[in-house]
Amino acid sequence: MLGCLFRSTIAGMQPKNQGFWGVIKETIRFVVITIIIVVPFRLFIAQPFIVSGDSMVPTFHNGEYLIVDELSYYLREPSRGEVIIFRYPKEPSKFFIKRVIGLPGETVTITNGHIEITEVNGTRITLSEPYVKAEVLSDMNTILAADEYFVMGDNRNASSDSRFWGPVPQQLLVGRAFARLLPITEARVLPGQTPPISTPL
Repeated sequence: MLGCLFRSTIAGMQPKNQGFWGVIKETIRFVVITIIIVVPFRLFIAQPFIVSGDSMVPTFHNGEYLIVDELSYYLREPSRGEVIIFRYPKEPSKFFIKRVIGLPGETVTITNGHIEITEVNGTRITLSEPYVKAEVLSDMNTILAADEYFVMGDNRNASSDSRFWGPVPQQLLVGRAFARLLPITEARVLPGQTPPISTPL
């Protein structure tokens, strides 16, 4: 009697053979759950980005692997000095990485190689940027609309940016450079987030 009971218990503990359709069902369920978790994460929270070109040298170099924080700008506006990823206004299928210089409603003036900002409240400041590799700037004046950002690369002499093709509309912003994963020796959180030094005029 005990032997029969023992064998019955062991048999009850053995996994059931799901068969072909059981495996298919489990596979489909796994794929659906993965999509539900991964797709919103990629669309609204973070996504990878590989730096292309030398426009952000010495802060970022060609081929570096970044993680883009897409969530923050749903909660707040970009700040001056932040490194952002956005869709190129002239060809939105392309993605650029630059640094925020001018904010919505401001006036960006470049005179004799110096950057001056007139803020929305009328305050005038000049920027000192320790992250810039080289700076030979042509004189210009740009008034930003209420939804536009003026951006430039840190390697000013090798950067295609707002000086040449205009401001970036807010709707084209993707997110900020949140982390650098590769190369491993340069891995860090919020790389390049060095704000410019603002001096009142």
